Amino acid sequence: MTHGIIPAGLAGFGTGLSLIVAIGAQNAFVLRQGVRRHSVLAVVAICAVSDAALIALGVAGVGAFVTAWPPALTLVGLVGGAFLICYGFLAARRVLRPAPGAALTAEGAGTDPATARAGVSTRRAVLTCLAMTWLNPHVYLDTVLLVGSLAADRGDLRWAFGIGAALASLTWFGALGYGARLLSGLFARPSAWRVLDGFVAATMVTMGGLLLARA
Repeated sequence: MTHGIIPAGLAGFGTGLSLIVAIGAQNAFVLRQGVRRHSVLAVVAICAVSDAALIALGVAGVGAFVTAWPPALTLVGLVGGAFLICYGFLAARRVLRPAPGAALTAEGAGTDPATARAGVSTRRAVLTCLAMTWLNPHVYLDTVLLVGSLAADRGDLRWAFGIGAALASLTWFGALGYGARLLSGLFARPSAWRVLDGFVAATMVTMGGLLLARA
């Protein structure tokens, strides 16, 4: 069994990446926080730890319970869809009415005038990230159900598969959050922020609409 742990872990890592590396609300939010260099560690940690917890639940067999009670996923879909659409409209408003001086500078790269308030900006980022993670049914489908079912096929190696998938999540969100800093020069221009916010708005509204339609 020992010789099969590494292949199972690598299979889980590849599966995790294939599910995570896609345009979505959560990735768009992590990208924006990374570019702003604001609350990056907290946001990356929330995404990675949340994925790890949900993957663990899936590997442990909780996916069977969710499948047996579909209304739970429907409720989360309705709430999550409404949340994403509201966030998308806020991003769209920033595109149409950008805040004065909304750009990154070498001295103030961690400040975004659209959201920065003393004592509440980090809390707002954390709460938004938690909502985008736990109110998104796709997260449950990908982690609890899909990864959980694929891990079950591995038998005694299911936890190695699950750990690999969780490491893929940590790797991706860490790279996305901290790698975005390389774009700080580009986002010293307010027009670049408008483009990014336009991307965020389109992603959020589209994902929210799909969630509501499927719910």
